[in-house]
Amino acid sequence: MSILVVGSIALDTVETVHGRVEDAPGGSALYFSAAASFFAPVNVVGVVGEDFDFAEIEFLKARQVDLRGLKVEKGQTFRWGGRYHADMNHRDTLFTYLNVFEQFNPDIPEAYRNSRFLFLANIDPDLQLNVLNSVNDPRLTVLDTMNFWISGKRQPLDEVICRVNVLILNDEEIRELTGIDNIHKAARELLTRGPEVLVVKKGEHGAVMITREDYFFAPAYPVEQVVDPTGAGDSFAGGFVGYLAQKNVLTPECFRQAVVYGSTIASFNVESFSFERLKSLQPEEIEQRVERFREMVRF
Repeated sequence: MSILVVGSIALDTVETVHGRVEDAPGGSALYFSAAASFFAPVNVVGVVGEDFDFAEIEFLKARQVDLRGLKVEKGQTFRWGGRYHADMNHRDTLFTYLNVFEQFNPDIPEAYRNSRFLFLANIDPDLQLNVLNSVNDPRLTVLDTMNFWISGKRQPLDEVICRVNVLILNDEEIRELTGIDNIHKAARELLTRGPEVLVVKKGEHGAVMITREDYFFAPAYPVEQVVDPTGAGDSFAGGFVGYLAQKNVLTPECFRQAVVYGSTIASFNVESFSFERLKSLQPEEIEQRVERFREMVRF
């Protein structure tokens, strides 16, 4: 089953204790696509400037990633710069230049409108609503957002939340969205607003999935050296949605497996800058790490 992702495409400058990269390809749409493409075809809607080098993402075409929805506008590509602290859980934003992304208005190609799985990456909730109104009854809709939209665009964000099946947040975001400090109480409250599944990302401590009937926790895979955590959340979402699209089964057991596959893909992503590790990653490596995941949590 095909997946539609609508999100940002960026050139990132990232500094960590392991080095520095400048103008490395990134953004939510690309990290998601690099992860989800291991499991299912992906249709991408986004915008870049004239300075974007498509050779950097040529590998995606070999994985059934359709880039016809990626527009090239006059100007420069969205740029972001960040410096991570030694523990990698905190970072300083050095700069954000929206450039062509500032005027981004998703235009969903007709060929994409029947995609059965939809991932609304972290963009303006008004744009997310426009996308929801442009697609033809997807089987599963998954939403990501951030503090900036929670505080600045609350009304349209609440409208989007009411219309999606799955909401992915981190622990800080769920507290701000609900005003409830206890994550489990906050999740129960959010599940009354429309979503059927809530996934709370907890960084190096894993991820929690909560539904009205189920509760599931997956630890983060113990990576020996985290080189760059940029895009970990979007690669998690890519593995999560990609697995569900591949199986095309939305049972509680399948959702649990999807969380594990999402965590597994994210664990590979952080082993290098940008998505260099995902470029070289092989399907058998994913399955081997998933099996080790099973051994870790079996008791």
